[in-house]
Amino acid sequence: MRQVDVLLAGYAADHQHPFNRLMHRVCVPAIVVSLLGLLACVPVPQAWRAVAPAVNWSGVLVAGALGWYLWLSPRLAAGMAVATILALLLVASLARLPGPLWLASGIVFALAWIGQFIGHAAEGKRPSFLRDLRFLLVGPLWLLAGLYGRLGLRV
Repeated sequence: MRQVDVLLAGYAADHQHPFNRLMHRVCVPAIVVSLLGLLACVPVPQAWRAVAPAVNWSGVLVAGALGWYLWLSPRLAAGMAVATILALLLVASLARLPGPLWLASGIVFALAWIGQFIGHAAEGKRPSFLRDLRFLLVGPLWLLAGLYGRLGLRV
């Protein structure tokens, strides 16, 4: 069995309750967007700005995550690249709103994690990432794999 299939099955096993699944469909994308927003606010080393002024910590996370997704499943990595572009465009839009991006991102991040834990309380299981930190990156992949399945696409 492929590693991606093992990870998706392990994640799915901890997310059987319909309410928990609903919470994840809402909260996982919110966490991704808010995390990218938070990371975009963290200053990067001066040397980075001299070489690549647009690079920030969210870009570093995205590059690493997409590389891992590509290793797991090129098909899912392609979908995650599209989803990531949409998330980064949303972050850029949020950055143009009044008020600091870090504050809006921090509030969404906290509320979305509270939603996740409420979903897991309904499930009666601890979050998967407490067992294996890779599941922090598997959550978005699991949602995308579910969408692929509904569209009749292979993972």
